[in-house]
Amino acid sequence: MTSPLINVKVLYDKNKCLKKEDVDSLLEWANTEQHLPKINELQAILFLHSCYYQQELAKTTIDNFFTFKTLHSDMFTNRNPSSTSMQKIMDHSFVTVFSKKTPEGYSIIFVKFVNSNSNHFNLLDELKYINMVCMLHLYQEGPSDGYLILVDMKEVTFSHILKLRPALVKNFLYYLQDAMPVRLKGIHFFNPIAFMDKILSLIKPFLKKEIIDALHIHRTFNTLIKFVPLECLPKDYGGSEVAVVHLHEKIKNGLIENNAFFDWEETLTVNENKRMKE
Repeated sequence: MTSPLINVKVLYDKNKCLKKEDVDSLLEWANTEQHLPKINELQAILFLHSCYYQQELAKTTIDNFFTFKTLHSDMFTNRNPSSTSMQKIMDHSFVTVFSKKTPEGYSIIFVKFVNSNSNHFNLLDELKYINMVCMLHLYQEGPSDGYLILVDMKEVTFSHILKLRPALVKNFLYYLQDAMPVRLKGIHFFNPIAFMDKILSLIKPFLKKEIIDALHIHRTFNTLIKFVPLECLPKDYGGSEVAVVHLHEKIKNGLIENNAFFDWEETLTVNENKRMKE
């Protein structure tokens, strides 16, 4: 990998809740679970943090994560950022992480289509792309106190909605809430479309109550900036961040430079033949 992953010593130094003995205990447990892949110290930290340092919840989340990756391998394979398919999806949608966090310390994942042409839209590739950006950010920057997903709906058309696959949406929302090592704090849509109710009716049945309560639709910036201050937003949205296109290029280049990271991550799956029967 061209860009180094974050040094775990930095994480111990800046987080008093993170205890080496807790991390070692989780690693010891993981090494006794023969069906799981071998995880490293950074991975154990990410899962512990995402579960608010609850050991048993972290164990469940680790098992959920690697089992989901194995059962739904189509979302976690063929992810070479230089490939034609991945270049195509990266050219037609912006997925980036803003440089500045919210006052609460939440990282902001931003998603937007480049234009309204739905011919280039493939839900599986889009979700794969979002996950790649999030996971590389986690490994390079370390855990965040929370993540907000911010979606600009401006270029979304009814043709995009017709291409949504309910089973795939359901699976990804399960992964996001119960397997991915992040603290999901909210989902925010702005520039909402007329048929926003169609999207909400699709995703709400698969969201936990606390996430439904943290789901917001913003028709004006006045409500959005209550959650995402102007100084966190790109300048093309009235903020002080660099323009979205430049943030996107940085992320895109980062994915390409770290292709080896995704190759490594693809090897981390469960072996069900070795799972201990209860």
